[in-house]
Amino acid sequence: MNRHPYLRAYMAGVLVPTLFLLLVLAGFVAGRLAYGISTPIEQMIVFPMAVVPNLWGLWNTLYVAMVLKQRLGLGLWGALLPALLVPAGLGLEQFLELSLFTPLEALAAFPLIAALYYLIWKHVVSFLNRIVGLS
Repeated sequence: MNRHPYLRAYMAGVLVPTLFLLLVLAGFVAGRLAYGISTPIEQMIVFPMAVVPNLWGLWNTLYVAMVLKQRLGLGLWGALLPALLVPAGLGLEQFLELSLFTPLEALAAFPLIAALYYLIWKHVVSFLNRIVGLS
């Protein structure tokens, strides 16, 4: 099964954030309908729904294509991804003139986010890579 390894890597990487963001969107919609939450869902969810799954897929594809993957585990590789996502999210927050998190709060949460990404990439994404024959 050596055909199209980069496509399989992309698809394995996209699965986790896509499913998670669908649950988040369902929670936002339910909160808006049931509890009258008036947050601008359209502005807040566009970036994660469009960019994050694609970036996960590209990040996994880049890992599969890397020569250094014997030296750098998939968990550590995944823990590097928040270094791109957190500043991009803060930049989008500034661009849309929203006030969700301050840069100091994002910096304080960064180690926890990186640890969570490490665990997800080490266990879930590596499992999906094995399923599609990329290990």
